[in-house]
Amino acid sequence: MNRKLKTEGGFTLVELLVVITIIGILASIALVSLNSARAKARDARRLADVRQIALALEFCYDGVDKYISASAFPAAGQPLACGGVTYITAMPGDPSSGNYEYGVDNDSNPQKYILGALLEANNSALLNDTDGTVYGVNCADLVYCIAP
Repeated sequence: MNRKLKTEGGFTLVELLVVITIIGILASIALVSLNSARAKARDARRLADVRQIALALEFCYDGVDKYISASAFPAAGQPLACGGVTYITAMPGDPSSGNYEYGVDNDSNPQKYILGALLEANNSALLNDTDGTVYGVNCADLVYCIAP
């Protein structure tokens, strides 16, 4: 009887494990990069939202000579209206916590305000913002705050 050794074109278990390990490492690197990009995207949205709200507050001030009181500041999804005019139909909300921080110098006749958003990553915008605790809003560390 003549027997020939038949060689199959398959992979060994060790080769499969090595390939699976390499794919796992590459996938974890991609996920870390993706999470970092997502945090930066959320921060960019926060900065844009805060600037949009600040612009609406300035329009409000132009209309009624005062800002919105801290107690009347709308929650996310609610309209920002002042003097019978709606400046934002649905207040933008922080992607993580829901609301942005807002404080005023005098709740009955607000002439100054502070508006803040907690960022997830160190951002160059933090170099030019207001720092410290202003009108009850803590603007330290990663909190981006703007004031008129």
